[in-house]
Amino acid sequence: MKHVIFSILLVGLCSLAYGQSAREVAASKTLVAYFSCSGNTAQVAKTLAEATQGTLFEIKAAQPYTAADLDYRNRQCRSIVEMGDAKARPAIAAKVEQWSSFSTVYIGFPIWCDAAPRIINTFLESYDFSGKTVIPFVTSGSSPIDHSASALKTTYPQINWKQGMRLNNMTAEQIKTWTGSLASGQ
Repeated sequence: MKHVIFSILLVGLCSLAYGQSAREVAASKTLVAYFSCSGNTAQVAKTLAEATQGTLFEIKAAQPYTAADLDYRNRQCRSIVEMGDAKARPAIAAKVEQWSSFSTVYIGFPIWCDAAPRIINTFLESYDFSGKTVIPFVTSGSSPIDHSASALKTTYPQINWKQGMRLNNMTAEQIKTWTGSLASGQ
């Protein structure tokens, strides 16, 4: 019994020595990575990170998108051109630190042309997802998640995908209930 208590104290002291609480260590197992241009997906991602006690990571384009890049009335705008090219892979500005510490990765994005923006492909191709569970979440004015999630699963069959969800207009409590149902396997 003394050995168990000593081990617990030692782990606690080590965690404190590195400036991490037990809660922070547990939270580091979930990553909430998101891409957002208008702020809608960013807001949902922050709520999701709070609900899961996860680490938040913004997938930022190395060359930020401007309003002109997102002007869907212009068929030659950057976002439309990228979506028309299945091989387009916009560069990402930063890397996820301590990637290996995450076992669950939520990936969020707005739906563009009924699919994930090409920068999501860049993200998925930048890391080894072996042993990780990946859960997509989206924001969209009208498109459901089905087509974009299905396309990602087809393109990246080696990833352990879980059922994702469109999180528009969901409260923090609804998001927490959803993530709880994923954790319990329901």
